[in-house]
Amino acid sequence: MGRNTERHPVKEANSLWQVYKTVPFLKVVKNFIVIQLARYTPFLSMKNWLYRTFLRMKVGDQAAVALMVMMDVMFPERISIGKNSVIGYNTTILAHEYLIDEYRLGDVNIGDNVMIGANTTILPGVTIGDGAIVSAGTLVHKDVLPGTFVGGNPMQTIRTKEQMQKQRPM
Repeated sequence: MGRNTERHPVKEANSLWQVYKTVPFLKVVKNFIVIQLARYTPFLSMKNWLYRTFLRMKVGDQAAVALMVMMDVMFPERISIGKNSVIGYNTTILAHEYLIDEYRLGDVNIGDNVMIGANTTILPGVTIGDGAIVSAGTLVHKDVLPGTFVGGNPMQTIRTKEQMQKQRPM
């Protein structure tokens, strides 16, 4: 239940100094422009089209990505958002992390009918299961089970799927 990342050791300087050995410069420029356009686009269908067409992201039908969401600028193709999910305002979704001695890459899989609150940060290699709820301001540093309500920094389970089902009116 941790994070599923690939580790790539580096020599010489820290891994960020070697970034363009790991990802082409022009790809980063293109991704940055598309992500900035999408961040300010108020039209959800256009935003999803930009993500699918230019960033090769998997974005489900009726997924709603709010204003100012920052997708991973280097590896957005490693992000998947399920159908009918909501990604809250100013959330950051990372598929990479550049460290001193290595860099890590990991797919981010957000299931169907997931609610992610505003100002959340999702780290690489995380899966958020179908029907999960992530409260605003959460640092998602490990997998979230389907139907679970999580929040905080460090992220903790607030309610399990079973507790959530008992709470919901029929």
